[in-house]
Amino acid sequence: MKTLLLTGFEPFLTFSINPTEQIVKELDGIVIGDYKIYSKVLPVDFEKAGVELLELITEVKPDAIISLGLAGGRFKVTPERIAININDGEKDNKGNIRMDEPIEANGEAAYMSTLPIRKMVDSLISAGLPAEISNTAGTYLCNHVMYTALHYAATNKLTIPAGFIHIPASHALAIEHGKVPSWSHEDLKRAVTLCVKTLSE
Repeated sequence: MKTLLLTGFEPFLTFSINPTEQIVKELDGIVIGDYKIYSKVLPVDFEKAGVELLELITEVKPDAIISLGLAGGRFKVTPERIAININDGEKDNKGNIRMDEPIEANGEAAYMSTLPIRKMVDSLISAGLPAEISNTAGTYLCNHVMYTALHYAATNKLTIPAGFIHIPASHALAIEHGKVPSWSHEDLKRAVTLCVKTLSE
């Protein structure tokens, strides 16, 4: 049985609910296709998120890595194509601000996802779930985590699929937050599950 490291994030900024947190907790230990899921929730903290992810990779030695993030405002599930070597954005949950800062001082400018993102999108659409490839993971913690995983894999010559998937807000978050498009929790969880199944095929 293969192991899939699945990460989500805690709530952040003006979002008091992060649906990725609940999804990864619910999928922890579940077998989907060829993978047993090992899940963790990462902090929205520039100083700790990447460090904790690398500790998990070293500990778990996963056969694949999928990180999830909330994209409040997007209305489709969006596997990310690329991560760039920049930290830049609003305050994280510890008050840290990063501006024009490389994630890795001597790292590549960018890394492409090694997940089968086109197949994932096609599978989601075939299942009636809106999806498209995204060409920007931003420069906040989602991009930070995606870049960190891909940089580690590249520099350690690991041929494991790794990447990032953004999901929309849940209905619970939309009700609380206001004007953001939303999906039911069940559909968000189904979309993530289907992406894992597609990876397994």
